[in-house]
Formats: sequence, C-alpha cells, structure tokens
Amino acid sequence: MKILKILALTLIVLTVLAIILFYEGDIPKDVVDARYSSPNSQFLELDELGRIHYRDEGHRRSLPVLLLHGSGASLHTFEPWVSELEDSYRLITIDLPGHGLTGEIPSEDYSYSTMMQVIDGIADHLRIQEFVIGGNSMGGGIAWRYTLKNPDRIMGLVLINASGPRLWRREDDSNSVWGFDLLKQPWFRALAEKMDPYYLVAQGLRSAYNHSAVVDEALIMRYNDMLLRQGTRRATVSRFGLQDKATQDTDLAQITVPTLIMWGKEDAVIPFAFATEFENALPEAETAYYDRLGHIPMEEDPMTTSKDLDEFLAGLRANQRELKPIEAGER
Repeated sequence: MKILKILALTLIVLTVLAIILFYEGDIPKDVVDARYSSPNSQFLELDELGRIHYRDEGHRRSLPVLLLHGSGASLHTFEPWVSELEDSYRLITIDLPGHGLTGEIPSEDYSYSTMMQVIDGIADHLRIQEFVIGGNSMGGGIAWRYTLKNPDRIMGLVLINASGPRLWRREDDSNSVWGFDLLKQPWFRALAEKMDPYYLVAQGLRSAYNHSAVVDEALIMRYNDMLLRQGTRRATVSRFGLQDKATQDTDLAQITVPTLIMWGKEDAVIPFAFATEFENALPEAETAYYDRLGHIPMEEDPMTTSKDLDEFLAGLRANQRELKPIEAGER
C-alpha cells in the first residue's frame, strides 16, 4: 500500500510539474480570427452548432465542390487548390466544429453526426441542392459517411488520404504523428487543455507532410495559433475522447456516385493500404496515387493534384444536370 501511495503521489507531482513547465494560455478568439480570416471569410450562425466559418469561392455558376479538412487542420489547407481551380469551379470550404475559426461550439458535440449537420446547414444556406463532396483524412471519413446518408445530394466523391471504417483499423497500424497517439490516452488529455502544443504540432506536421518544404514556420504557427484559440484545446480533447458510433453502416458498395481516390503513398498517418481498401469497396472508383507525397497531397504538390482533380471534375461537369437551387423552406 505504501508503494502504491508513493507512486500515486509521484504521478501527481509529475503532472503538476508538467502543467507548470509546459503551460500555455489561450489566445483570444478575436485575435486569432483577425489573424487568419480573409476577405472571403463568411460566418453562419447555426444555433447549437455555433458560428461556422466558411468560404464560398470561385465560379458561382459552375459545379459546386464542398471540401472538408482533416483532424487538427482548417479550411486553409485547401487554399492551394482554390488558387488553381477557382476559375472553373465553385469551391466551398468549411472550418468544421472544433477547428479553425469555428472552434468550440455550444453543444460540445463533435461527432460525425454534428459534422454532417454542419454540411447540411451550409449547403442549405447557400441553396445548393447537389454538389461534389471531398475530404482529407478525417474530412474524407465525413465525406463518405455523408454520401451514404445523403445519396440524393452528392454528384461525386473525392477521398484524399481519407479515414476509413473502424473495421479496417488494426492495432499494429503505425502513426508517427505523436500528438494523435498521445490524445488517444486519457492521462494525456488531462494535460492537453493547458499545455503548449508547439513542439507536438511541429513534429506532427513534418511527419504528416512527409518532411515537405511546405512546412515552414508560418504553417506551424497557423496550426499552433488555431489550436490555442480560446476553447479549441478543450474541444480537441473532447473530440478525441469520443467513441463515435453515429454511422453504423459501412457498406461502401452502396456508394454508386463517381469517386476519385487520391493518396500520397508516403502517408505517416493513415496507411496506404486503406487506399486499396477503398478502391476494392467502391464500385465507381478511380485513383490518383503519388509516390513521393504524404498525408496532405493537395498542399505538398497542389499543381499535380489539382490537375488530377480537375480532370475528374470536368467529367462530372460534362454530365451534370441543370443545378436547381433549394427553395425557401425546403431542406
């Protein structure tokens, strides 16, 4: 019993010391918002879903493409694609709850169900009845789940190093992004709300981007500042502690829309084997794989990846029906 008490006391002392040594306070929301918003930033109030930051850019009368970022990221991750494709397509990007300039939301619910409600809210607000949906990492997981639930709204699906169904995961799947692994541990989540995330952010980005030159101090500070935005660390801890079971149906064969699977083969976050799983599961899939790219291919090589996406979208646009806006009062 004495040994257990000593161990418990030691753990408490170490925890207190860690908080003192690595403590970092929040950055006020308005400071971060002023730093990272743009003239194209818009904000939509969705009651308990909070104030959602989004951008609606590009060719307004062309094919609408809604893009979802990954865990810990923000809509800024798609800026390179917007620059390359804005003359040809309508590009809608969203800061999902718990991320970017949306941050913490009143409901404190960061489940897949909430994320899909936000997609509906944005699409309805913009009166877009049908659209292409795409996502990177977590955003890809949300995209295919949304497609399963709303097949009538989706014209095409783009999966960029996307997360897959839980049944695909294996205990030996490696992940060299330390922050993600640590956030899965309850003892670390107890510290994460107050600690300085800078070094974990820097390590995680270098690994995720396959040590690309894209990862400079400005990129690191953007991720760091977004995470330090008031309430976001608390939202992140809550999100990683969530065992989401919002979508039980994982029969991807039900997704019959044209699908583009894009994957950097040097992915340190989600194994390339997942790309093959998606390819085998989705009946209308085509692929674009990249030998030297990592988990964020649209930023690591925007010119090559946007060209592949453009080719896919051009095929959809050639076959698209006349787009009908959602009338007032309709879903």
